[in-house]
Amino acid sequence: MKKIDNDGLLLCEIQAKAFELSGDAQNTSSEIFIRRFMNSNVAKQLDNMTVLQSNIQAADLLDLIDEEYGKLEYGSVKYNANELYWIGYIYRYYAYIYGKTSKQVYKNVKPKELRGLFLPYHTMDPAQAIDRILEAKGLVNDDAAEEKRQFEIYKRIRKKDK
Repeated sequence: MKKIDNDGLLLCEIQAKAFELSGDAQNTSSEIFIRRFMNSNVAKQLDNMTVLQSNIQAADLLDLIDEEYGKLEYGSVKYNANELYWIGYIYRYYAYIYGKTSKQVYKNVKPKELRGLFLPYHTMDPAQAIDRILEAKGLVNDDAAEEKRQFEIYKRIRKKDK
């Protein structure tokens, strides 16, 4: 796990703003938009940070999503702007500090889960919120704990061999 830096915060802000704008700009449900976004080429550009080499704005990201997938008009459940902003921010923060792709992050935590956690977690530090979410899902990325777990498995295997 790495610490967030200025580049990471800028990426979080760009994605959060794009998610926030999607509520009014997209004709699909919020969950469909988020799925499309997190699996898109735009998300790949955010993952590898090439977005920072351009002058792209949040609204431009929405246009790129429409170009990639086409304009769709299905689904009716729209999240409010604050929920969308927070979800976008959390997804990017998680991907950045854990070095995961957007697809991996999306597979681990779905938007419906994040929406349900918005009220209790939106005032927390993003790193703390992510740690709690991962802990609740049994996906803790603690290197020391993982090393200890693997050592315990090794010891059990060695006992069986004797």
